Amino acid sequence: MIRRSVQYPVMLALLSAFGGPAVSQDAVSALKGHNSRAPVDVSADRIELQDRADRALLSGNVEIRQGDMTLKAPRVTVAYTRVGGTEIQRLDANGGVTVTSPTERAQSQFAIYDFDRRLITMLGGVTLNRNGSNVNGARLVIDLNTGRAVIDGSAVGAGRTSGGRVTGHFTVPDRKP
Repeated sequence: MIRRSVQYPVMLALLSAFGGPAVSQDAVSALKGHNSRAPVDVSADRIELQDRADRALLSGNVEIRQGDMTLKAPRVTVAYTRVGGTEIQRLDANGGVTVTSPTERAQSQFAIYDFDRRLITMLGGVTLNRNGSNVNGARLVIDLNTGRAVIDGSAVGAGRTSGGRVTGHFTVPDRKP
């Protein structure tokens, strides 16, 4: 059986063992422990509030910041609840999405940030860059609790259950002989 997903931290640790970039065995996403309860700052060319539906539609150069993480996309739907105050539950971004942290950058066509489950799922032409190395696939799931980032080559949700591959390009530091 061919495994079509790659656990980014594990892959980096393996590369380190085989002369790849120097990273520790516990290399994790810079988003590990990200505070999903931190305030969210939003800017866009247009914001449409749909209070009866408990959602907001943001369009045009959308930029959302929370702590050290930034999400940029042409369009984002914000689902929220007003029980006990307004709380964001989920962001659905599309049209070409970029999520950045201080040391990582992920890009895809679509992204879902589930605040309650503390998961970011990116779909469609995913690229994850870290320290000059990158991994490409169809789906990326970042667990903000553990920092675990998993890239999958399958096009789940696109009508296909198999196919696709995960590819990568890794930098190798200069070593003195």
